[in-house]
Amino acid sequence: MNAVVDQIGDLAEAGEKMVERLRRKAFLPDSRKELNVRFGIAEAAQLLGCSTNRIRMAEDDGRLPPAPPTENGRRPGYTIDELLNMRQVLGATPERAPLDVPAIIAVQNFKGGVGKSTVTTHLAHYFAVQGYRVLVVDCDSQATTTTLFGFNPHFNIQREETLYPYLSIDPTQVDLLYAVKRTAWPNVDLIPSNLELFDVEYELAAAGSDGGSVLAARFRKLKQGLMDLARGYDIVLLDPPPALGTISLAVMQAANALLVPLAATTPDFCSTVQFLSMMDQVIGQLQGAGIAVDYSFVRLICSKFDSNDPSHAMVRAIMEQSFGPALLPVPILDSAEISHAALRMMTVYELEKPIGTPRTHKRCRANLDQAMGQIEALVRQGWGRVAPAREEDIVNVG
Repeated sequence: MNAVVDQIGDLAEAGEKMVERLRRKAFLPDSRKELNVRFGIAEAAQLLGCSTNRIRMAEDDGRLPPAPPTENGRRPGYTIDELLNMRQVLGATPERAPLDVPAIIAVQNFKGGVGKSTVTTHLAHYFAVQGYRVLVVDCDSQATTTTLFGFNPHFNIQREETLYPYLSIDPTQVDLLYAVKRTAWPNVDLIPSNLELFDVEYELAAAGSDGGSVLAARFRKLKQGLMDLARGYDIVLLDPPPALGTISLAVMQAANALLVPLAATTPDFCSTVQFLSMMDQVIGQLQGAGIAVDYSFVRLICSKFDSNDPSHAMVRAIMEQSFGPALLPVPILDSAEISHAALRMMTVYELEKPIGTPRTHKRCRANLDQAMGQIEALVRQGWGRVAPAREEDIVNVG
């Protein structure tokens, strides 16, 4: 083989070793990701939609465990586990009713670099903080989402732990339960991915003249497998490959909602228009082949938006003009806090304390809550519900 071509393998190996070193550094002592984020009583009350008094009363009368002990006169705050228990005890869980259809949201754009995996992971953690049961399915063989959840796709994940055994030409699994992994978040599970998932694309492409019926069977199979699994969750987030292939098509058909992230640049806008046009054609072909595609909502969200950049404002105005109400009004702001968290293989929701200034962190978190909250509102509308009223708002009326 050509010596220069050989270099690609050397570069990949060196990079994989560095990823593992970074992971070990981020997740000491045992290389397993831990969740150490805590919530003060005021933030806990806000998340539960109740007063701090109600929490204290429940702790005093024994319905909730005693308040966490103080450290140097300060409460360390509540863990996510404690928050989830508080929701159950105080009747503040947002879980869907048994007859509500779980939201299966594909986060997709064929343009790379729009922050697809970052949006997916932040959305998963936002929903987790709000108390929902979440499943994330990494369908992309590049496995960025798997990495952000603390797994090294090269060292920790085998092909048999991905979607491959279920979707391959010779499947060895009849449902998707085998692939579900616990994460550091008690209410978020993950189906991971790795590079070998791409073998599904090769196999189905090599199916030859029978490819059409094989593809149709795979599309229906993924949808059925996800629907069966979704019974145990409120929200399922799908992160498909950033290209039109077999897995992308299967994901598009399995989802019941579509979220399209795009950056505020002219190339991203043009690429997204092409993506939407291609999706329209593909959906038409799928429906022509008797494969149903049905979305409760299709929305675009502007990611990596720099409010101080006039060109971003101009492109966003073009988006608003073109897409109207399908473009979510609150963009995800470009923030150093998101980049710094990603360097630690984390989301902003996992940070115990600000990495930058407290002000930058607070602004970033408030923007993320608002941006992700738009998607939560769409999900709840689909269930025929709006956000629950807060006690304090009711008390303060009039």
